Amino acid sequence: MTRASIRLRSAAALSLIVTLIWLGTALVTTRLLTSELNDVFDSALQETGQRILQLAVVDVLGREEEGVAQRVMALDDHEEYYTYIVRDDRGRILLTSHRADPARFPAFTETGFHQTSELRFYHESAVRGTISLTIAEPLSHRREVAREMALSLALPLVVMIPLSIAGIFYGLGYGLRPLGKLRAQLARRGVKDMSPLPTKDMVTELRPIGDALNQLLARLDTAFAAERSFTANAAHELRTPLAGALAQVQRLRQTATDPDIARRAGDVEATLKRLTRLSERLMQLARAEGARLLTDTAQDLRPILRIVAGDFAQGPDAGRVTLSLPDAPVRSDIDPDAVAILARNLIENAVRHGVSPVTVTLDPQGTLSVENDCPPIPPAELAALSGRFVRGKDAGEGSGLGLAIVHTIAERIGSPLRLTSPLPGKTTGFSARVNLHGTTYQDQSR
Repeated sequence: MTRASIRLRSAAALSLIVTLIWLGTALVTTRLLTSELNDVFDSALQETGQRILQLAVVDVLGREEEGVAQRVMALDDHEEYYTYIVRDDRGRILLTSHRADPARFPAFTETGFHQTSELRFYHESAVRGTISLTIAEPLSHRREVAREMALSLALPLVVMIPLSIAGIFYGLGYGLRPLGKLRAQLARRGVKDMSPLPTKDMVTELRPIGDALNQLLARLDTAFAAERSFTANAAHELRTPLAGALAQVQRLRQTATDPDIARRAGDVEATLKRLTRLSERLMQLARAEGARLLTDTAQDLRPILRIVAGDFAQGPDAGRVTLSLPDAPVRSDIDPDAVAILARNLIENAVRHGVSPVTVTLDPQGTLSVENDCPPIPPAELAALSGRFVRGKDAGEGSGLGLAIVHTIAERIGSPLRLTSPLPGKTTGFSARVNLHGTTYQDQSR
């Protein structure tokens, strides 16, 4: 299952936390302000009622007739948030505001605040309880003010929350740049580069990771070096006893008078020769994996290829190898021994599996191409040929290491081995190409 990136997961979590904090803060602020506003409204309602009551007492006491109801007329049309009614001790209405509905004003007996589902009241009396005033404020007015206040708090959040999320994404991206640099640094390393990472300039959080990677690289380098050393030493130590055993078997076969013994000696001789070739290939593989492949001085590749191709001009393969070289020198900083090992393995592979002359070509850009005619190789089998101990269907006595050695050298010099079958424009054939210029590759072991 594919997991989201650290940046995305962290940004999503932080964005959710910040959003919840913003919303929670806005909610708490709204509640606090609503409570404060209710106190302010109650204070205003009480103050207004007390002032109106003082004026009402003067007006009522100054009348000639008692118990007459009088309505205060509005000077102009406006929204009336406070309505009031003045009563006497008998419950008779003496004075009302122009929009007061007596049916909605209960007769309270206690001074103070009262509330119904629609109105907030304040009741006050004067002149020893003979005159009382009840003033009311619609609760819808308070709710409307609370809504406007909540909306005023919410509107900035519509802008601030996206800006906060964008800032979190950018901040995390900026903070994780050292991790991206470490990843790029590791990606640029060569396959065989086991040198330690520079941890001096790493950020504090990545330094333990860098130290752990360096310890791992050191252990891997030690293990690989031990493996290469064992392979090279084992192959080298086998050469002398194999040569001695081969000489003894050849002498036995020549002096044997019994045909059955001579046949068995021939079989043992063939086996010893295969072991000798295998030990040589193992030594070449160890050199390809661990030896220094680049030199400080570039040398011409043509003499090396002439020597290697000349070795095939004698014996049963005489005349099967055709060498084509440019007139001008082709210089490369690849070690001549590595070039010889690479070319020899490619030519031997082509000679062993080909049915026609092998064409060896070096172009002016340093690309070595070895071609031979053979039945076409399926793509799946072609892709696996450069593996160790992988042999074709008609490999015969091959060790299965030739193309693996070439692949290892090509990989270390930064020039991939390209295998093609069939040949371009044909239905048969096999081609192996690798660039030997070597000037664009910087070996870390130099």
